[in-house]
Amino acid sequence: MDSVDQLRIDTPEQIALELPLAGIGSRFLALGIDTLLQSILYLLGGLGFLLLPVGTSWLRFSMSFGPALAVLFFFCVYWGYFAFFEVVWRGQTPGKRYVGIRVIKESGRPIDAFEAIGRNLMRGIDGLPGFYGVGLVCMMLNQQHRRLGDFVAGTVVVHENRADEVQPAWSAASKDTPSNSETAPQMTQVAAEELILIETYLHRRSDLDPAVRIQTAHQIAERIKAKTGREKPDGISDDDFLESSARQIRDGAPFR
Repeated sequence: MDSVDQLRIDTPEQIALELPLAGIGSRFLALGIDTLLQSILYLLGGLGFLLLPVGTSWLRFSMSFGPALAVLFFFCVYWGYFAFFEVVWRGQTPGKRYVGIRVIKESGRPIDAFEAIGRNLMRGIDGLPGFYGVGLVCMMLNQQHRRLGDFVAGTVVVHENRADEVQPAWSAASKDTPSNSETAPQMTQVAAEELILIETYLHRRSDLDPAVRIQTAHQIAERIKAKTGREKPDGISDDDFLESSARQIRDGAPFR
């Protein structure tokens, strides 16, 4: 069964985000999908070598360099598949994307090429003696279900916290503010991460100390204004501005 443990991350805006850690079940399902895709790549690569035009020059070339090219191809697929996708898709492979999990740093920030390559170089050890035996034992012995590659790279695997899973507490007054009448085009440029941050604050603001709440709302409002160029109307509080922004972001972008 998958884990229900939570990874708690305190953002610079002093908002605690909780992300559900991916358990062994979801991670191995993603690995199974990725392994299947790797096998398809192996098959296509092998067929590609067999179906290339045959001639005197190609025969001479294939006899000299064919085995080396084949080894290089399989090496790149085995070692580069996971690192490539985790760099391009910011911590996801096709299998992870299908399952809905993502690799992130312990701080909650996206991984970069260094972490992606580092954690995947350890797959050779995690895979010993077969069927990811070392990795499985390691994941069972720590609460965050990290394999050796995660410890080396300082990463964890979490379920994605989708924007539609955050339930903000709306104030009645903000529903009728003039700024909600239409969606500003620049609001469509705001990423899902900003929407999650806004709505997490709106959900937890009543639990914050008043001084912290005012400072946090101001910091997030300034971040949204810098991102979109949208100015806060006179007489509107930071809370109302953030509520209006969150509604316009949702109206203008199909977050899933």
